[in-house]
Amino acid sequence: MPTSLSRPDTPAVSFHSAYIIGIAFIAALGGYLFGFDFAVISGALPFLRQQFALTAWWEGFLTGSLALGCMVGCLAAGQLADRYGRRPGLQLAAGIFAGSSLAMALAPTLGLFVVARFVAGIGVGMASMLSPLYIAEVSPAAVRGRNVAINQLTVVVGILVTNLVNYLLADQGPDAWRWMFGLGAVPAMLFLLGVLLLPESPRWLAQTCRVERARYELYKIGNEDFVNDTLAEIEARTASGEPKARFRDVLGADVRPAVVVGVVLAVFQQFCGINVVFNYTSTIFAAVGADLNRQLFETIGIGVVNLAFTLVAMFLVDRLGRRPLLLFGALGLAVSYLVLAFLLQTNAAPGLVSGVVLAAIGTYGLSLAPVTWVVISEIFPTRIRGVASSVATVALWGAYFVLVFTFPIMAQAIGAYGPFYLYAGICLLGFFFVRAKVKETKGQTLEELEGTFGGH
Repeated sequence: MPTSLSRPDTPAVSFHSAYIIGIAFIAALGGYLFGFDFAVISGALPFLRQQFALTAWWEGFLTGSLALGCMVGCLAAGQLADRYGRRPGLQLAAGIFAGSSLAMALAPTLGLFVVARFVAGIGVGMASMLSPLYIAEVSPAAVRGRNVAINQLTVVVGILVTNLVNYLLADQGPDAWRWMFGLGAVPAMLFLLGVLLLPESPRWLAQTCRVERARYELYKIGNEDFVNDTLAEIEARTASGEPKARFRDVLGADVRPAVVVGVVLAVFQQFCGINVVFNYTSTIFAAVGADLNRQLFETIGIGVVNLAFTLVAMFLVDRLGRRPLLLFGALGLAVSYLVLAFLLQTNAAPGLVSGVVLAAIGTYGLSLAPVTWVVISEIFPTRIRGVASSVATVALWGAYFVLVFTFPIMAQAIGAYGPFYLYAGICLLGFFFVRAKVKETKGQTLEELEGTFGGH
């Protein structure tokens, strides 16, 4: 059923909600792959430690090798998306992920496993940048926040399903980790088939002078007023015939404010520390005496809470807005980490630790997890959106690598509780940055936001 949307100064427009949600969910399957590779390591680490006799250094590097691949994937995806379109990049990401999942499952040595995980990161990095970018470009302003949050929903569904599968496979012997990784080929192939059904982004088509094709795709999304308004806004922004974007263009004075906000938010989403909880659940709960069965069961609870609060975020992001949720998340995580650090330091009961961990996960799922991706997909001008989004996402994965690489080393040196005091301080700094620099974006078209975040 078409949904109506009107403003006092524009004709009434409407759009086809079912169609938009359908293509958003297909594109968001890239997020499922992100969630899978993100979560599978948590269940597999206890087995990998024995299989490859991992030191703290190697444990951190093995976990973080995914992020190094993601950085390469993001850089490649930005150029590919701006030159050839969003759809070919999504297809390539799915193919890379399918092959690397099988390679990790069959890896006979630690070196080959790390290489395969690095290659998997290339696919994940491409999808993590292109999926929300594509969804933002095909979504009307009134529902863009919700639709981009669908990508985060599939991420958390991927985390939950993967944690559940890990738990069920844990009793299948020392090679259970091979099944954990190999099963990733299944969603990757489904994603590859789904992308074949997607239209190309109308905004990219118009930007590359394929206006009639863009008009054809826009008519699938909304009525004639919607099509005309959207094309007029795009053409007004691209009338000057600017050349294709290059990475150095993100340093221009006119886009620098948006790039600073995007990069800092991306880094903050990782340095806030929550991915330590996702990736090192077994290490955290082992510190308070929980056995392997309890450690893996906790990952399921984390996945359920993450999913529940992501669904709430999808409802709130276009109602409360992006900025209030980011502020709530930064402050809520700072408080949660202070409590968690104290509980770990005093060797509290696993039940108490579990409660605080789940509160932190819920806070993150409601705020920084989905909203960061929404903001990154919105704030860059169309002419550099692919390149600028890749720069921000590269920064995100670089921060993720530093986070997961350093945690085992710090935990070994000062105890599992120590790093959480540091993460609490980072979250407090993030709160003040959001308060000072991040502007509200809800309800504005992508073209209007170019003025909101542009320099002068």
